[in-house]
Amino acid sequence: MPLAASRGEVFADLVQDSVERLERRWPQLADIDFLVLDVPRPAEAGEAWNDEAVPLGGMVPSRDGRRGRVVVYRRPVEIRTKGRDERALLVHEVVVEQVAELLGLTPETVDPRYGED
Repeated sequence: MPLAASRGEVFADLVQDSVERLERRWPQLADIDFLVLDVPRPAEAGEAWNDEAVPLGGMVPSRDGRRGRVVVYRRPVEIRTKGRDERALLVHEVVVEQVAELLGLTPETVDPRYGED
């Protein structure tokens, strides 16, 4: 058993903490898959992103019997944050924003404290 968790494991724990926080208010999130990917893939071959345009997360609504998904991209979030506390705040904002889009709500409805941190 490793003595220290990898950066990926620590990041996944931040996402899970955020999801658990939201599930208390939104139990339907138990039917959504939450994933961590290292980086997003461009939607089309040859598409270029600048630092401002690289997405931090994404979502895919449920359809055709498939569960909805929320994805948080680890590397873009890590690059934009310094330290665990700042990273945890940004991860939560990304999760809230993607859940809001998935549910057709505003981020402030999903988490009334959104944007206050």
